[in-house]
Amino acid sequence: MTQTESRKELEDLVLTVIHEGASDLHLVVGRHPTIRVSGELIPLVKKPILESADTLGLIKELLDEVNLKHFLETKEMDFSFSFGKEARFRGNAFFQKGTIAIALRLIPKKIKTLQELALPPVLETFTHRKQGFFLVVGPVGQGKSTTLASMIEMVNQERAENIITIEDPIEYVFTPDRSIISQREVRFDTADFHVALHACFREDVDIILIGEMRGLDTISTAVTAAETGHMVFSTLHTNNAAQTIDRIIDSFPPEQQDQIRVQLAGSLAGIFSQRLIPRISGGQVPAYELLINNNAVANLIRERRTHEVPMVIETGSELGMIDMNRSLAELVRAGEITAENAYLHSFNPRSLERMI
Repeated sequence: MTQTESRKELEDLVLTVIHEGASDLHLVVGRHPTIRVSGELIPLVKKPILESADTLGLIKELLDEVNLKHFLETKEMDFSFSFGKEARFRGNAFFQKGTIAIALRLIPKKIKTLQELALPPVLETFTHRKQGFFLVVGPVGQGKSTTLASMIEMVNQERAENIITIEDPIEYVFTPDRSIISQREVRFDTADFHVALHACFREDVDIILIGEMRGLDTISTAVTAAETGHMVFSTLHTNNAAQTIDRIIDSFPPEQQDQIRVQLAGSLAGIFSQRLIPRISGGQVPAYELLINNNAVANLIRERRTHEVPMVIETGSELGMIDMNRSLAELVRAGEITAENAYLHSFNPRSLERMI
């Protein structure tokens, strides 16, 4: 495939993603190019099966010379890619069986509101906080970055704050409105998450968005930032609130865990876990769990009783907390999702059975 052919093929594939309303594009040698629509993988059978020369040609179109050299040396790389003014993608390139594979995720140009995303209005309260640590958690591809972008954009439109994002790569591109927004991309604008996060203490920052909590140093500095008068937003690949708390604490050496329990108990604002469920009428709809930190939750964290957190969420609806099973049951009753899909995404299917 010549350079011109690679450029034309990439353009055709990107336009297909946009026109078909797909979320992802997968390019793997030995397979047809494949898109994901409403959670389902669909091969583009009219396109030829990809050969190694095809994915090599495509990656040369997606990466500049410096990044291409880095990718060929390290064998994997996160990157972002803009298709004119029409679309922006988050990408990951990697090697498999000695050949190049590429995964591209479409990032919508417009940052949707919480209402447009069908997310609970209570999330807005966290955008008004002056300090604390708020995490959006869930598996890959469940809309975590989209939720955080919506919350940051709400701040941007409502009041003047100095906001710094640290991402790898930059996903949603913000247009500063009432706030100052500086977006830093790992490798291009900073060496790594920890270095950029530590620098925030000298940058008069009000709100920090960390694309993903990676590594002990980043987690430790993020918690310290939340303790010292900053509002910190981030994501973590965990399933629910209780598991998230345990994951953070377990990432520290045993001799430091009691200290981080105390710090987390004092700085945590909330944990929001979300899942995108296939909607009966087409598309996807979110189901979610929300833990809001209070004295009871803080005591559970300090006293190593995080296994009791799910019960606190179940009984905390009057305080604004949201139980995942209640969220799923409401979607089933509203005719939005099937009971089968509700059970598949429940943390406790037996308890859900009593609610549907």
